[in-house]
Amino acid sequence: MRVTGGSFKGRRPQLVKGFKGRPTTDFGRESLFNLLRSRLDIEGADVLDLFAGTGMVGLEFASRGCSSVTAVEMDIRAVRAIQNMFRVFELENSQVIRGNALDFIKRAMTSYDVIFADPPFGLDGLEGIPGRIMESAILEPGGWLILEHGERTDVSEIQGFQECRHYGHVHFSLFKK
Repeated sequence: MRVTGGSFKGRRPQLVKGFKGRPTTDFGRESLFNLLRSRLDIEGADVLDLFAGTGMVGLEFASRGCSSVTAVEMDIRAVRAIQNMFRVFELENSQVIRGNALDFIKRAMTSYDVIFADPPFGLDGLEGIPGRIMESAILEPGGWLILEHGERTDVSEIQGFQECRHYGHVHFSLFKK
């Protein structure tokens, strides 16, 4: 896996070995950021990466000039790998929180300009995640939520829904608060 754009473009971070998740592909990340470029200003944004996995999406945001990245992940090996990646790339305004992403939404004490959520496609209640986020104070007014999901998930009726794009088997639904 490589960084697809920005100041770190082309670099290949060391990723967690034996990660059991489904990382967003290079093609998917590059397509997502091409889509976002015309819709929001990443420069200076505070970004929350829920279900961070390998941390690559957060690194893509950092590479494109966001102010900070907060990554939330449960797997301790993934947390350590993301922490190491943030150190190697000298992302001083970024942090990794080990914990349940759904619990984090409920108890977060700060708000973000952009939230990226990539839950396991089979997660119970996946369809409810955008509603929880849109109804909470975790997303700034005017902020964007990007939900990565499979083709069987339909979240188009949820408040703030803007559009859904698919790249292969991966779908990105965009919401604006």
